[in-house]
Amino acid sequence: LFYLSGNSRIISYAGCASQLFFYHFLGCTECFLYTVMAYDRFVAICHPLRYTIIMSHRVCVILALGTSVFGCIQATFLTTLTFQLPYCGSNEVDYFFCDIPVMLKLACADTSAMEMVGFISVGLMPLSCFLLILTSYSCIVYSILKIHSAEGRRRAFSTCSAHLTAILLFYMPVVLIYLRPTPSPWLDATVQVMNNVVTPMLNPLI
Repeated sequence: LFYLSGNSRIISYAGCASQLFFYHFLGCTECFLYTVMAYDRFVAICHPLRYTIIMSHRVCVILALGTSVFGCIQATFLTTLTFQLPYCGSNEVDYFFCDIPVMLKLACADTSAMEMVGFISVGLMPLSCFLLILTSYSCIVYSILKIHSAEGRRRAFSTCSAHLTAILLFYMPVVLIYLRPTPSPWLDATVQVMNNVVTPMLNPLI
């Protein structure tokens, strides 16, 4: 947070690694949490009478801890792969924080394999979560459409609108930054500012 505040333009090697780790740890954990929340909405709407049984306190604790554990594993994997590369050239990070695409530009070795592994890893995890979310919401929409009253359908849809908005705000920056074939520094920086500043400010309102 001290480095991101702009009070210092110098960051240590360990600080850069820590910054990258926590950025992806928190991002992955958030992605898994959105998936768990989609399942929670699915149970609440499709199985309301069994909600307290299926989503018991024990299950909620396990799911919450599981998201953190998987987020930590994913972040450790990506950070280890990124910082095992040799960095013997320029030490100027052309960005406002350490992230994988920027660090790969500083490596003085062939990064094509790492770029492919990172693309698959960063792309596969959000894609898997997105497919699970899509499955949950397909079942939710099917159940809502079976409700006879318009007021009942409106209420059911309104319970999911905030979660869907948060999902869109999360996935759009991920696609724009990590899954484009040709990076654009200006676009990446703009999207990252939106993702790291604007989205967290909007989440409590959502």
